[in-house]
Amino acid sequence: MSRSGPDSARRLNKSRGRKESSTRWLSRQLNDPYVKQAKAEGYRSRSAFKLAELDERFDLLKGVTRAVDLGIAPGGWSQILRQRCPDAKVVGIDLLPTEPIEGVTILEMDFMDDAAPDALDVALGGAPELVMSDMAANTVGHRQTDHLRTMALVEAAADFAVRYLVKNGAFVAKVLAGGTDAELLALLKRNFASVKHAKPPASRKGSSEWYVVAKGFGGRT
Repeated sequence: MSRSGPDSARRLNKSRGRKESSTRWLSRQLNDPYVKQAKAEGYRSRSAFKLAELDERFDLLKGVTRAVDLGIAPGGWSQILRQRCPDAKVVGIDLLPTEPIEGVTILEMDFMDDAAPDALDVALGGAPELVMSDMAANTVGHRQTDHLRTMALVEAAADFAVRYLVKNGAFVAKVLAGGTDAELLALLKRNFASVKHAKPPASRKGSSEWYVVAKGFGGRT
């Protein structure tokens, strides 16, 4: 169980020798109420609450029987989905190893691999009602480069959604400050009845992340 106060101070004192940025991150983690709540409720990450809050606002998970989780590690989003849709079949993909989740098939591979989309389709065994992506590129410290790399992942996720979703399906993905780029936004608006941006309360105030939520997929042509 996480506790603040003297115990946190002792742990921080042990951080001497770490980089200042690492110490700030550890301090933030130790004092983050969402991190503590995630541990208390058995979720693998605080990001689980982001999907839960997006679902409460946009009703994303209702009636979902098949879903794809892009960038699944460590698994918080799939945990929420399985909790709210216990009969749903879910396939997730990530380069990072992910501990098993009941009812979820996990592919340990790069989503940007040309073989990944068809591998996900085969594993799911049918078109999904929901494609969700919490993917973000590893940062290199250059804001413009980091933005471009992450948006490339979002674009690939959107292309996958347009290719595989069932009619009236939904797509949700992490984007960065400024929202979805114009070209991608146009793609989503052509294919979905509703496209909105949101920053769930579980996203840290200082974070640049936002989410794009697209609902009412019009069907493949």
